Amino acid sequence: MRLKAVATLGVFSLLTALVAAQAVPAPGASPQGPRVTSWPREAPPRPLPAHPVVFPPYEIRKLANGLQVVLVSHNEQPSVSVRLIIRAGAAQDPKDKHGMAMLAATLLDQGAGNRSAEQIADTIDFVGGALGTGAGSDLSFVNAVVMKDSYDLALELMADVVQRPTFAPEEVERQRQQALSALKVSADDPDAVAGQVIDRLIYGFHPYGMPGGGTAASLASLTRADFVDYHRKYFVPNNALIAVVGDIGAAEAMVGVEKFFGGWQPGVVPEQSATESPQPTKRVIVIDKKDAVQTEIRVGHLAIPRKHADYEAVDQAVKILGGEGANRLQQVLRSQRQLTYGASADLDTYKLAGAVIAETDTQTANTAEALRIVVDEFSRLQRERVFDAELEGAQDYMVGHFPLTIEVPDAIATQVLNQLFYELPVDDLPKYRERILRVTPDEIQRVARWFIRPAQLSVVLVGNADAFVKDLKGVGFGDYERIPIESVDLLSADFQRRAPTRPQ
Repeated sequence: MRLKAVATLGVFSLLTALVAAQAVPAPGASPQGPRVTSWPREAPPRPLPAHPVVFPPYEIRKLANGLQVVLVSHNEQPSVSVRLIIRAGAAQDPKDKHGMAMLAATLLDQGAGNRSAEQIADTIDFVGGALGTGAGSDLSFVNAVVMKDSYDLALELMADVVQRPTFAPEEVERQRQQALSALKVSADDPDAVAGQVIDRLIYGFHPYGMPGGGTAASLASLTRADFVDYHRKYFVPNNALIAVVGDIGAAEAMVGVEKFFGGWQPGVVPEQSATESPQPTKRVIVIDKKDAVQTEIRVGHLAIPRKHADYEAVDQAVKILGGEGANRLQQVLRSQRQLTYGASADLDTYKLAGAVIAETDTQTANTAEALRIVVDEFSRLQRERVFDAELEGAQDYMVGHFPLTIEVPDAIATQVLNQLFYELPVDDLPKYRERILRVTPDEIQRVARWFIRPAQLSVVLVGNADAFVKDLKGVGFGDYERIPIESVDLLSADFQRRAPTRPQ
């Protein structure tokens, strides 16, 4: 202890001497006063001037069968990315068949055409390429990235995977068991449970609120015939988009697309009839996990679909609340109060609806305080005009990050397909910077006043309930529903799983 004190004193004396030396005017210096040392400030440096972003030239065509084709020339790398989107995802799961879209997408490359799952994997690996499949709430996708000389092979594999999946019974069972194992893991994971419950709380029984990964019962009920029927209904060219991006000319790219997808037969796509999302309502769900040492916190309410005219302003308002570049939640919860390692807010936007959701985690004893701060920040965003510097920080990040999203062919393909999928003008992509910088603090205040609803927030807390529920009343959330984590049922109105009744 003594040695540390001596060493500290020595450093302090040295610093004092240096400051004093700088304060003494040098010979010939101005006698008006001492020169003041400029110490580093806490504020980050200003961002570098934005470089002009040139979006690659593109063409949009359509095959006779209705398949929409996007062609983007990008010759900086000798590779080609092909990404195909089907306009069907978890939102199209049949009633009581939750998990259908996700599991079907997983099965696409597990046997297709005349190739087994192993043969598909070996074929793409042999040419140093990558092939992937998946699904989200609104869509399913298949994508491949290969060197230019393997372009036809990539299309051949994708055509089989999209048009001719075998849904082999042994693969169906193998993927089902993997999905069931994943459900068991996530059912005891506070982060996963918090995310599932807040979605269900916000969207209600709308498809966006349903468990896209399925339930144990729904996954067990899925048959090969179910997958074949789902594929027949939705995997048709007039319900699909394909983008070819990379070191290939438009004419050559179209020859390949026509060769492997021109014979794909169109079909009649079922119309979606979805339950309306509920109006935002204040509701608090406490998921009790006895062995938890911290609490997962989720707070949010219904928002807007992606195509909404005010999307840009709402998105930036949420970024000020908890996004990159200007994060009020992070500043207060972490920097000022040391209640968490991280806090954020996201705007999730889909075709039919959207949600704003703030999330953080904190030590159990700090649950009520952290919750109060999160709700206060929602209220402050609605109540007060944002500072110019906050908006500039968010916009600088967005503008600076955009070039990174169009560096490689696969990312470019994603950008173009997103525009088409959400029925947005592709011409807007090169104007990204202008659109972002057009939003003003007044616009942020306008949208925040009508779309942020502090009194109607849904709240999910996952943690050791005994240690924090007594504090909730003091922060305005004394009315809550408490559910043991092992009893959570997303398909129940009150989230409670009940034991089956015995027959009389």
